[in-house]
Amino acid sequence: MNLAYRDIRHKLGRFLLTCLGLSLLLGTVLSMIGIYRGLVEEALSAVRAPGADLWVVETGTRGPFAESSRIPGDTREAVARIRGVIAAGSVTYQSVEASHRGEKLRLYVIGFEPGRLGGPARIVEGRAIARSHFEAVADRKLGLALGDRLRLGRDRFAIVGLVENQVASGGDPVVYISLRDSQDLQFQLSPPAARRELARGAATASRDTVNAVIARLAPTVPAEDAADAIRRWKHLAAMSQEEQEIVLTRSVIERARRQIGLFTSILLVVSAVIIALIIYTMTMDKLRQIATLKLIGAPDRKIVGLIVQQSLAMGGIGFAFGALLVNASADFFPRRVLLLPEDGLALAGIVALVCLLASGLGVRLALRVDPATALGG
Repeated sequence: MNLAYRDIRHKLGRFLLTCLGLSLLLGTVLSMIGIYRGLVEEALSAVRAPGADLWVVETGTRGPFAESSRIPGDTREAVARIRGVIAAGSVTYQSVEASHRGEKLRLYVIGFEPGRLGGPARIVEGRAIARSHFEAVADRKLGLALGDRLRLGRDRFAIVGLVENQVASGGDPVVYISLRDSQDLQFQLSPPAARRELARGAATASRDTVNAVIARLAPTVPAEDAADAIRRWKHLAAMSQEEQEIVLTRSVIERARRQIGLFTSILLVVSAVIIALIIYTMTMDKLRQIATLKLIGAPDRKIVGLIVQQSLAMGGIGFAFGALLVNASADFFPRRVLLLPEDGLALAGIVALVCLLASGLGVRLALRVDPATALGG
C-alpha cells in the first residue's frame, strides 16, 4: 500500500492547487535563468555575427560596444596588408530612434561595406544589401516586412532582408545598412549645424570615419601575433574575438547579469521555504492519522516515506507545470528567453534536493508524534 498516493488521492484538489502555485514560482525561477542566458546570447549576437578574429579600434579604448571608438576609414587597407589577414571590413555602430507608422522604434544600426566583413551572418528572408545607398536588412523583432520603408535621419530605407536574433546588448533590434549611409547618419551635421560651422570658419570634418575595423585571419596565424603587429601603430589598439566577448560579458552587461543571478538565488531560497512550510502544514493535518499508524505498528520508515514521497511529487509536478508554462510563453517576453536542456536538468536536480531538505521539518514532526494521540478525543 502506497500511503503517499492514497493521501494525495484523498485530497487531490488541494494537492493540485498547491502544485499549481508552486509551478508558478518554479516557472519564474526557470524564466529568470532563461532571461540570464538570453541576455548573454543577445549581447554576443552582434559581435559574433561578422565571424571576425580580430577587432581594430581607437587606441586607449576597448571597442565600440563598451565606449566610443573612431578611426580613419582607410585603416581597413592597412589592416588588410597585415600578414595572415585574409579579409577585412570597416564597421560603424550606433543607437538610433526612428519613427515608423506613428510608432517610435529604438534601433541599433550597424554600417558595413557590402561584400566585406561586418554584415549579417544569415538572412532568413529576402536578400542582402545590393546597393550602396538606401537599402537595409532588419531583425524580425522590429515587426517590419520586406518592402517596408524605414526613415533613418533624413533618408528613407527599403527593407530588403530580414534576420533573426540580432540585437544589441540593450535589447534593441539590429538594422544593417551600408557603410556610406551609416557614416552620413552618424557623422553628417544637420543643415543648420553645418551652416553654423561654415559661418564660424570651421573646417568640415571628414566623414570617412569608422568605429572599428574587423579582420579574419588564416587558420595558422594566432590572433595575438596579428594584434601585436597592429599595436605597434600607436594610434590603434587591437583585440581578439575572445577579448571582445569578455569585454561585453564582464563589463557592459555585468551588473545586469549579477542582478538576475541574485534574483534567481532569492527565488530558489523562497521556493525552499514555501515547500518546507507546505510539507509541515500537510503533516500537521495528518497528525492523528500518523499516530494511528504508529499505534498499529507501522515502522518509522513507512511514515518518513509518506512525507518524502509527497514532497518529491509536489516538487516534480510543480516543476513540470512550470517548465511547460515557460516554454509556451517564451516568445511573448520582451527580451529573449533562452532555455537550455542542461539548465532545466540542473534546476530539476536542485528542486529535488530542496524537496528532500524541506521535508525534514515534516519528518521531524511526524517522528515526534505520540501514538496515544490517536486515542484522544
